[in-house]
Amino acid sequence: MDSDFRKPLESATSIALSYLEGLNDQRVAPAADLATLRSRLGEPLAGEGKPADQVIADLLREIDGGVMGSAGGRFFGWVVGGALPAALAADWLTSTWDQNAGLYAAGPAAAVVEEIVGKWLKDILGLPPVASFALVTGCQMAHMTCLAAARHRLLANCRWDVEQRGLFGAPPIRILSSTERHGTFERAIRYLGLGLSHIIYLPTDDAGRLEPSALQTALERDPSSPTLILLQAGDVNIGAYDRFSELVPVAKSYGAWVHVDGAFGLWAAASSDYRHLVDGVSGADSWATDGHKWLNVPYDCGYAFVADPEAHRAAMSYSASYLARDDSAREEMDWTPEWSRRARGFSTYAALRQLGRRGISDLVERCCRHARNLVIRIGGLPGAEVLWEPIINQGLVRFLDPEPGAVERDHNEWTDRVIAAIVGDGEAYFSGTTWRGRRAMRVSVSNWQTSDEDVERTVASVARVLNAMGAR
Repeated sequence: MDSDFRKPLESATSIALSYLEGLNDQRVAPAADLATLRSRLGEPLAGEGKPADQVIADLLREIDGGVMGSAGGRFFGWVVGGALPAALAADWLTSTWDQNAGLYAAGPAAAVVEEIVGKWLKDILGLPPVASFALVTGCQMAHMTCLAAARHRLLANCRWDVEQRGLFGAPPIRILSSTERHGTFERAIRYLGLGLSHIIYLPTDDAGRLEPSALQTALERDPSSPTLILLQAGDVNIGAYDRFSELVPVAKSYGAWVHVDGAFGLWAAASSDYRHLVDGVSGADSWATDGHKWLNVPYDCGYAFVADPEAHRAAMSYSASYLARDDSAREEMDWTPEWSRRARGFSTYAALRQLGRRGISDLVERCCRHARNLVIRIGGLPGAEVLWEPIINQGLVRFLDPEPGAVERDHNEWTDRVIAAIVGDGEAYFSGTTWRGRRAMRVSVSNWQTSDEDVERTVASVARVLNAMGAR
């Protein structure tokens, strides 16, 4: 007799292979609208259940046209990677094994895989071997994990036990950031009760980098205040890198905690061509990055690293008599904000093994090359303009309203119209942003599958759209 699992899993395998093997010929943007998806999916829940394989067949039909083609090579919106074959397969098995990766006793192999992955990642990213680490859901939770450790250490230095006493009456923590911060940092500040009003935003130079003189001046205003500093390793619009070798020593001279947002940009350390961008980054106190961006593992995989393991563990760990702890093992829940959690180390382990050091380097360099080609070639089309030529894998292009006498507002509105038309064409997907007061199309390349052919198809699509819209 077949098991209860065979039919639905065989169906899912067939659907998955058909989807992945057809990505190159499919539209990138979804075709179904919100009302259609709600109508199909939102029927009342029946009193009686259905066979599992029928549920999967129904789901496939109901979500038809509502899946973004972000797994393929012509998705350039936001910073979204695909999934390497080994990582995807390991992710399937992660769900199959269904391990609780909170304690070694609940999933021994999951615990050891995570331990090994942490060592490999620190080595690849050029971080201190003694740093602690956590595998979390994404960069949002990586920020929160790192900043919880920062909060512990900065307040402990003021003789305040935040885990026991909370924040009521605690010394305020001053937070310094450039204006080019990402929203996940601000959300982490909110979650931790540190308060957005305590953030001081400092100016950047023309290349989007925090000015060392601005940091020095801000620190001098209150040299004894407990201070948290955010630095960028690849900002979200132009991929700018702060000058770590200059900024970190300044911060350290005032006893500040330096946190690095390296959601995708920290991976530059894996390439000899781009490693110079992160010179001095190892001197920081904590680092956050994502696996589902440049490492190309499925979602639900971010990485937090902390140079002060004692502060990290103090902010996260918990003990109870019913928890089966093993003093010789690394207990994952001592380092992560989650208790019961998915064994997300398997997919990272598989990705690293599939790529190897050279493969990771090649992936970074290939994406950077494609991003540069896309920006330069699209920006060179009639009616287009390069706003930012990529440093790494992020660049900006805008589109100029062809009407005589068009002003900046017209160009902004026209840019959004062109982006919508490109997305509607279906050949590629881009997203928009506002950078220095101007609307722009972001070009972000993070997928291992993006090829020279994808670049050619995308440029041809944009040219076709511009021609149809009457660009001059």
